[in-house]
Amino acid sequence: MMKEMKTLSGLFLLLLFLLLVVGCSGKETASEGEKDKEIELKDPEDVGYPDEITYWTELVPNVAATSKSLNDVAAYQELEKITGTKVEFKHPSGEGSDITEQFNLMVASGKLPDVIEYNWRTVPNGPDQAIEAGTIIRLNELIEHYAPNLTKYLNENPEVKKMVTTDEGNIYTFPFLRGDESLMVFLGMIIRQDWLDKLNLEVPTTISEWEEVLTAIKNGDPNGNGKADEIPPIVQLNDFKYIGAFVGAYGIHAQFYNDNGTVKYGAIQPEFKDFLTTMNSWYEKGLLDPDFSAVDFKLMDAKVTNDQLGSFFGFSGGGIGKYTGLMEEKNPDFKLIPAPNPSLKEGEKAATGHLEHAYSGMHSAAISGTAENPEEIVKWLDYAYSEEGHMLFNFGIEGKSYEMIDGNPTYTEEITNNPDGLPMTQALGKYIRASYGGPLIQDKRYLEQYYELPEQKDAVKIWGETAENKINMPPTTLNVEESEEFNSIMSDINTYYDETVINFIMGEEPLDHFDDFVETLKGMGIERAIELQQAALDRYMER
Repeated sequence: MMKEMKTLSGLFLLLLFLLLVVGCSGKETASEGEKDKEIELKDPEDVGYPDEITYWTELVPNVAATSKSLNDVAAYQELEKITGTKVEFKHPSGEGSDITEQFNLMVASGKLPDVIEYNWRTVPNGPDQAIEAGTIIRLNELIEHYAPNLTKYLNENPEVKKMVTTDEGNIYTFPFLRGDESLMVFLGMIIRQDWLDKLNLEVPTTISEWEEVLTAIKNGDPNGNGKADEIPPIVQLNDFKYIGAFVGAYGIHAQFYNDNGTVKYGAIQPEFKDFLTTMNSWYEKGLLDPDFSAVDFKLMDAKVTNDQLGSFFGFSGGGIGKYTGLMEEKNPDFKLIPAPNPSLKEGEKAATGHLEHAYSGMHSAAISGTAENPEEIVKWLDYAYSEEGHMLFNFGIEGKSYEMIDGNPTYTEEITNNPDGLPMTQALGKYIRASYGGPLIQDKRYLEQYYELPEQKDAVKIWGETAENKINMPPTTLNVEESEEFNSIMSDINTYYDETVINFIMGEEPLDHFDDFVETLKGMGIERAIELQQAALDRYMER
């Protein structure tokens, strides 16, 4: 009953949000006249920083561990000294779908803060409609006049500018940008090196080698407790669905992908049946965790720290780094290493693995249609893209969180060996935002120090070099009509996909029914969804 009530609550909030986006929301959003009115541009010399602003954004766990608000983070305390701007941060509670529901409720209410940090690429009906409805404002002219630092970066990086601009030509946020290719790869398969050593095995590189290794982990008692309690791998459903763990070996992506300019949907390709056949075989042999469809981070933590888990799809920082630290005293022999993206044949590369774009939409700041002083807010947000702001949000306070050594910003022991015993992620969270995201340009020198272990540094290279990633979709945007139709189609398809793929893997649905699965997806409109994505890709390539 509680689950049903939460689902109904979520649907209600989404309906309210959609009502706003089509222009039928509360009184406090911009009126029809206001949203169409061009902002009168002032001389940049006459524009200062705002006295105060309200700012809505998630408070990530690594920051929440030590701070009640971003007001407590040193970078923002220093920014207030520099600009004189007082910020009232508003943080939603919970995570994931909880934040989405609170975002929808806030937007539907029409009571908007000045700045809203969110992934505006993912909002129903897209960012262009959010601008049309007056929820947020178009930023092109404002950025050009009052944000010289971001303007300079976008002009020098036209491919990034293409990513942050919609098909209708709108720039809608101050973006979170990954400033180097090394920052774009941070997820992949991770395996226990100490268990491989005990079993006299090499790191697997192909699907057949993975099956050999997983079988040995299951049967070889590598944790040495005399029990058959080892879990060879944990790979969650979304890892199959969105990232490409193991799927990339079959030359496809499980979802939408770009085959030389033609959009395809992986789950209706014959190669997807081959992938499911392997996963079903592994499940039947006990090589997949029986809980794979319901694993969360807490369950993952428990299985790693109980010395049961042999491999998993995870982060270089929050996987290799986190679990190495947690197991350091409990098991000194514990060692995690990155494994290459697997292929079907030795020497080949996977078609796809994890790869972020320079801009994905996450942690980007839009200015609401109710903000009274957008020029001043733009100038304030632009500070993070200046040389001084870049150092502040990536490294913190010189003399406290970093020192300049041989021309390089180097974290102090306040970060690397925190006197209060904080892990590095939480110590960084007290000072900066680059460790998780925000309206800024992430600096690779942050990552080079955050990755303390050689295995973490190796992961970036190994995961990046063992996947082609030529079929990955760029950050396209759908127009208003397309977005509404696409979301309607994919809402039902995603539910059906999740349920059926789980059943295929667990053997509750015979793989002889794969053709029926494909036909059902077609009957639910997947071919129309592909057409919509194709139109978006074509427009993106023409930007």
